[in-house]
Amino acid sequence: MKHYWVRTGIVWLVALSFAGQAWSADNGPTERAAAKASANPSGPDLVTLNFVNADIEGVVKAVSEITGKNFVMDPRVKGTVNIVSAKPMSRSLVYQVFLSAMRLQGFAAVEERGMVMIVPEIEAKMHRSPTAGPQERTRSGGDTIQTQVFRLQHESAAQLLPVLRPLITPNNSITAYPGNNTLVVTDYASNLQRIEKIIQSVDVPTDGDSVMIKLQYASALDVAQTIKGLLTEPAQGADPTSRFTVAADARSNSVLARAGDPAKLKRVRELAAMLDSPTSVGGNIHVIYLKNAEAVKLAEVLRAIYSGESTSAQAHSTTPVVASPLGQGVAPAQSTGSRPGIIQADPTTNSIIITAPDAIYNNLRAVVDKLDARRAQVYVEALIAEVSADKAAEFGVQWQDLTGAGKTTGQLFGGTNFSSGGKNIVGVAQNPAGLATGLNIGVIKGTVTVGGAEILNLGILVRALQSDANANILSTPTLLTMDNEEAKIVIGQNVPFITGSYAVSAAATTPTPFQTVDRKDVGLTLKIKPQISEGGAVRLQVSQEVSSVFDKTNPAGIITRKRSVDSTVLVNDGQIVVIGGLIEDSVTDGVEKVPGLGDLPLIGGLFRYNTRQRTKTNLMVFLRPTVLRSVEHADGLSGARYDYILGEQLKAKPLNGDLPDFGSPSLPPRKGASAAAADKPAATQ
Repeated sequence: MKHYWVRTGIVWLVALSFAGQAWSADNGPTERAAAKASANPSGPDLVTLNFVNADIEGVVKAVSEITGKNFVMDPRVKGTVNIVSAKPMSRSLVYQVFLSAMRLQGFAAVEERGMVMIVPEIEAKMHRSPTAGPQERTRSGGDTIQTQVFRLQHESAAQLLPVLRPLITPNNSITAYPGNNTLVVTDYASNLQRIEKIIQSVDVPTDGDSVMIKLQYASALDVAQTIKGLLTEPAQGADPTSRFTVAADARSNSVLARAGDPAKLKRVRELAAMLDSPTSVGGNIHVIYLKNAEAVKLAEVLRAIYSGESTSAQAHSTTPVVASPLGQGVAPAQSTGSRPGIIQADPTTNSIIITAPDAIYNNLRAVVDKLDARRAQVYVEALIAEVSADKAAEFGVQWQDLTGAGKTTGQLFGGTNFSSGGKNIVGVAQNPAGLATGLNIGVIKGTVTVGGAEILNLGILVRALQSDANANILSTPTLLTMDNEEAKIVIGQNVPFITGSYAVSAAATTPTPFQTVDRKDVGLTLKIKPQISEGGAVRLQVSQEVSSVFDKTNPAGIITRKRSVDSTVLVNDGQIVVIGGLIEDSVTDGVEKVPGLGDLPLIGGLFRYNTRQRTKTNLMVFLRPTVLRSVEHADGLSGARYDYILGEQLKAKPLNGDLPDFGSPSLPPRKGASAAAADKPAATQ
């Protein structure tokens, strides 16, 4: 057995021999002498500790020698320790006694990677300490710092937080996470075991946390709404599980209530009993204000349910219509005696008026609640991408001799003429300013008179031309519409087309021509009707048309170019699909020549005119629907488009800084958007 005692900072070690083996003893006059002992003594595993005003560093060395643990001390760990043991103790208890002494001095031990760190208690929770999850138990007790996660099943973590906070060491922490109703506690292991027992005792189910009240006369939907307006208090920032909740079950015509306060549940029972009373007449007048549905259409559905007819059959029925002071006709039930009551729609307030017995009204009220749901919206982008490339080349030689064309004596003349207009040598001779594009080289020999008109005597004309044109067009018409509602957008011009021409009779003094004109939209037209399925896919009926004026000089009238797609497709939310397209690549070669002479080698080029043209067109029409099920989703999409247009307007600055800036129209900044967002265009989706 070994005896350790320290007095006035000097560590004394007395080693007694057992079983014939002597333990070494070491005592020193220094203030922080450390005790050295055999690693595996053969005697009983008992020690006696007596530290009086001993320096902490010396005590740590002695405990390290006894327990075999490695210690790391923070430089701020200073002071003296007093430990007195009247009787020998087991070696396994020395470490726990040491931790208790450190805790009393304001220091804590954190076990990490095979070592024990002695740090100030206030910083112990910042180090890597052993952590136990909700399904794990706290490790061996003692005064080491550990972290435990407690998941509550019945009570609210936020409500239990102020109850447990006084039981936690001030330098340690306890935090509530309402997301999954858990508590995260960092404290001494011995205290964590006590906290765990307290939580197990408190977190138990109670009989008064939720109730179900079955109604006999009143509608559960109306009663729940009334009670909610009377008892629900605004609790912003409170824990969601602690709020008072009232809901209605239309199937069983019951009111469901949940609250942590039994007194509030008792009040709910009393209010429900007062509201669930029979009426004194055969049927009361009930007014239901709709939030999303259209009152006139919903009233037709309710009448069909009430009378047992379909809406189409009712529309063609010859049943007399009862006049109503609200301005809408009401079809009575098939049997007035067995089905009394009326169903009336008020378009002004978008409400339904029902006069019927309580049992019938309760059933109709449940139908209204399900049909008056917020309908999803669909944002459709039609992407029309057109890439075209046109290449053309021309080369030819034309010549003629018009020296004797205007003389009376017969003389021969000849030449070659190819193409027409400004490309033809005769046309150029008549109108030199009408030269076609490209390189034109000619030889002029004065002027000649032909048919009384003086023209240039153009002896030879050489033309060369090569053209290359590319076009890249991207159109993105967009539409936002409700589910099962058709929407249409038209962007273009209203072009007049002449359909007839008339004149007054010849007997008139001044004949006046008269034309009939039919105007048609030319531009971009998009018409869609979406239908959202339960799985998230969108069924789209699409009608897409892109038209433009191709030629206005045609004698028969205006020629338009049209590309249209009519289709019904099934698309997932946010998916891009192609609904139509055109890939065209055409090459045209042409040659005009004098027979025989144009085929001669070398000189044949003087009697030949060559043309070549290639046209390549890639046109694709894509579609991407986006389902908007919430207000936040719709606001985010609209805000991004708004910021994009605002950014484009801010870019349109005056080009000439010398002229005064009169300002330009611009959208006002969007509420809630930063200035940087207004200057930065939205990303193309």
